[in-house]
Amino acid sequence: MWSKPWIMTQIWQDVVFLHWPISPNEIEPYIPQELQLDLYNNKAWLSVVLFKVKGQRLRFLPPFPGMDSYLQLNVRTYVTYNGMKGIYFFNLDVTNRFIVQIATKGSLSYRHSKISLKQRGNNFSFTSLYHGALDERLQISYQPISSAIISSTLEKWLVERYHSWSTWKNSLLRIDISHMPWQLQRVSINITSNTLAPFVKETIQGIHPIAHYSKNKKARIFSPILEMKNQLR
Repeated sequence: MWSKPWIMTQIWQDVVFLHWPISPNEIEPYIPQELQLDLYNNKAWLSVVLFKVKGQRLRFLPPFPGMDSYLQLNVRTYVTYNGMKGIYFFNLDVTNRFIVQIATKGSLSYRHSKISLKQRGNNFSFTSLYHGALDERLQISYQPISSAIISSTLEKWLVERYHSWSTWKNSLLRIDISHMPWQLQRVSINITSNTLAPFVKETIQGIHPIAHYSKNKKARIFSPILEMKNQLR
């Protein structure tokens, strides 16, 4: 997919996608003005992705103990920039403090959160809690209920994203990734607590999202690219 060399590889396990349609006016003020919302049927989409990272390592190096495995939760939306479609990260919450320290010096604004994932057979329970100005919590149980499905046009639009943008030190950074297309499964979910994305007035609490599950995905990550500097609002 890419001619340039990748710098890092990860395996994402027990991935759950949660997607909520939302009014573009509710979310547009919170993305950099250089980005444009990518809409589907005139709706913006707020997306939450939760998963385990395994086998993280730099190219040509073995995994570094204490850095190769952690839990992660991303809150994001869909954007375009100069004709490229991708995602914009509002936050990336992880359990590994070392990842937060390194990432915030290098590119993305990671946050340290208390996250747990428990599995009993085919049943999973996931809890995430970030302490900030407003506490952000997600408590969910889920169960994959099908084998791989043939993704619809909307489902492909929601998950097949290979560019991402984030803000860092008044700059706009792009990170590209490469992996095989997602093999999605249906998943039964039960959300018992959700206070994510408190900046959005059009609350997503109590609204059942479109949900999907994928067992694992090996991804390659490329060097960050500085798109814009010192021009963000």
